[in-house]
Amino acid sequence: MASSTTLSSPNSASYCVITAPFGCLGILTELVEGSLMVSRIDYLSAHTALITPQNQLAKEVARQCKAYFKDPHWQFDLPTKPAGTEHQRKVWASIQEIPAGKTKTYGEVAQKIKSGARAVGTACGANPYPLIAPCHRVISAQGIGGFMKENSPGLYRQIKLWLLKHEGAVK
Repeated sequence: MASSTTLSSPNSASYCVITAPFGCLGILTELVEGSLMVSRIDYLSAHTALITPQNQLAKEVARQCKAYFKDPHWQFDLPTKPAGTEHQRKVWASIQEIPAGKTKTYGEVAQKIKSGARAVGTACGANPYPLIAPCHRVISAQGIGGFMKENSPGLYRQIKLWLLKHEGAVK
């Protein structure tokens, strides 16, 4: 019986970890219907072991992330694996229209796409592509809030604050 190449072949998915000013980024690339795509970006602590990008797309993601860390107005141009529900994709597309240095509240995003603020927050929390779909630019009407969980003084809140300061949205 001849074996065929499947999506589970050794080169179909690759995970790397690169440094970021606020810690590390994990980048998962995956072969989807014959095309290499970004399937996830993770915010990780600075103590995470680094893993060198193994394919051209992972190297390009790393290059574009570094460009963003130098210039907050950098525009990402990366193929992303289709993900999420129709509502989530609508939220993520709306968020991508918020320019660097600006923020919108969950309610403002919800009003634009005819949804509810909590549903927008839930979609932000499910976002597999932070930085590319910059959920950090969506804030609570009462403060930073967000998928970074304002009441949690941990890593994600620190990352959200760093990103907003980097873009000039908060002092």
